[in-house]
Amino acid sequence: MYRSKHGNKYFPPIQFLAAGRLLALLLALPAGSAWAQTPAVATLATPSPLTLKQAFAAAWERQPEAQSLELRRDAAAARRQAADSWTAEPPALEASGKSDQATGNNGGREYVAGIALPLWLPGERSRMGALAEAEVRATSSRALAAQLRTAALVREAWWNWQRARGEQALASERLTGAQRLAADVGRRVKAGDLARSDQHQADGAAASAEVAQAEASSALAAASQQLRALTGRLPAAQGSDHPEPLPAIPADFSTLDASHPAVVELFDRAEVARKSADLAGVQTRANPELTLLSTRERGAFGDDWQTAITVGVRIPFGSESRNRAKAGQARAEAVESEGLLRLERERLAADLDAARLRVDAAKTQQAAAEKRARLAGESRGFFDKSFRLGETDLPTRLRIELDAVEAERQAARARIDLAAAVSALRQALGLLPEQK
Repeated sequence: MYRSKHGNKYFPPIQFLAAGRLLALLLALPAGSAWAQTPAVATLATPSPLTLKQAFAAAWERQPEAQSLELRRDAAAARRQAADSWTAEPPALEASGKSDQATGNNGGREYVAGIALPLWLPGERSRMGALAEAEVRATSSRALAAQLRTAALVREAWWNWQRARGEQALASERLTGAQRLAADVGRRVKAGDLARSDQHQADGAAASAEVAQAEASSALAAASQQLRALTGRLPAAQGSDHPEPLPAIPADFSTLDASHPAVVELFDRAEVARKSADLAGVQTRANPELTLLSTRERGAFGDDWQTAITVGVRIPFGSESRNRAKAGQARAEAVESEGLLRLERERLAADLDAARLRVDAAKTQQAAAEKRARLAGESRGFFDKSFRLGETDLPTRLRIELDAVEAERQAARARIDLAAAVSALRQALGLLPEQK
């Protein structure tokens, strides 16, 4: 409302009047018109639930290994191109001039221009190429192994979050049921059907459910923050809790040596160390140089200019101790990588067996928990009806309610535990997150 310049009265601004006329026009439209059928929130799309695969993709984008991957690939490709060149180092240009101007100025001049070409040592070029190829493969395997390590963190945080979500939902349902029961008991106390002590018991059960709901909300907030630290965003309330596909379990872990990222990474690291040791074995001296020079000179004023071509070779002397440290370091890394590879294979084989047994146990637990939840739900229905008819006392009704809630909680947790066990099995097999 604005104040008029002609008095103390207030008048609505023109924009408000126009909006009011437009609203009145829309309300006057027939119910079957196209405008009337368009919902007011048609432009608001419901966000799709977050999936484990999406959480992993977001977490991987934040990892330093992902951010530096392209640079490492470019560096490995550049080393491969350097190994394909015809010279060990880039050619060097040489130029010099000589004059007798400072010692008599008789016209003596000499100008030299040429190029120096560093040459490969015997066997150096082939070994340099083999090392470059090994480094290219190691760059890719290192990225895959880093993805698998990130997947392990995301999977753990994801299923912890799913457990916390389930706990919070069940705690809210328990609180709602306890409050409903307390209200029912209150009405029956006022009617004289129950004693005041029953009211206290029902209110105490509701208060206990409220405490459990607060604890579950706190645990959910902590799990959400843990997932946020990995993905960079706070997960929404909804999220897909579907399990990952159950993978085929190989009969022998040795078949995974060629595909498991952790094994391939260590194998490529050992290969790079071996190729480095081979290269260091031939780099016992500096690279020789082939020199090609063109000389143009004259002895004095009036003499004709003379041109000459000079071809030279520079061969440095070798030294056994020159590359001893480099070769020893490369051999030490090769031995260490091979030892780590052996230990990693043993660890992965043990993890695979444990993950397989965990899935089997989780299946059994889920079946038993679902059976208990079904029976407890049926018992709750029976006792709720008998309590309303006055055939069951309140302590028994509360005990049956707690047993049913605990059974539902156990069943929900068993379902998440089975999904987490499947993820752990896929992790042991070196598979990245997927969801149905």
